Amino acid sequence: MQTQPSALAQALDSSVARSLDMDDGLRVIGFTKSFSKDQQIFCEGSSTDFIYRIVSGAVRSVRLLADGRRQVADFYLPGDVFGVELDVERLATAEAISETVVVVARRSNLAVDPDQSHRLWRHASRELRRCRDHVLTLGRRSASERLANFLIGLAKRLERGDAFDLPMTRQDIADYLGLTIETVSRTMTQLQGQGLIELDGCRHIRLRRPAALADLCE
Repeated sequence: MQTQPSALAQALDSSVARSLDMDDGLRVIGFTKSFSKDQQIFCEGSSTDFIYRIVSGAVRSVRLLADGRRQVADFYLPGDVFGVELDVERLATAEAISETVVVVARRSNLAVDPDQSHRLWRHASRELRRCRDHVLTLGRRSASERLANFLIGLAKRLERGDAFDLPMTRQDIADYLGLTIETVSRTMTQLQGQGLIELDGCRHIRLRRPAALADLCE
């Protein structure tokens, strides 16, 4: 079932106009819109007329496999742009992981500016490269290597040093890494036992030996 652009545009009329410039130079001008936890932002098969940038919160990109299992394709964090696709229909569904605020902009508005259009395509290229790296992770790495690589990458993206709260649940992580939630929990306990990480509850993690954790990813 496709989302009609006109309906979305009407829903955005009550939002607040917002411009968000980030270090990548991609200027997203549109309207802010809030989503509650687990609320759908757009669905697979809907129009790709709009792109999004996260102001706060986090988003997961999800696809349902033929057998009903869920595959998390990617996570998006504050400052990230998502919804940039080459096709006219969405390849995945985007859901808010927590209370999330995004800037929603028409893709056509960026396309008319040659500089912004170039940055948009460069962004899409980076997304494709990250997708390819993830495929390598799923196909060639053990559970501990997958999780170590994920935590190192997440720490870098969050830019909060070696200690941070996981924006997503362990089930989200499991569905992203192609593991079971039991394997994710067991592997986290193993990494803690090796002195590589420190767990404080289900969400807070400290990377105690980041260099050693990175070596595990090699």
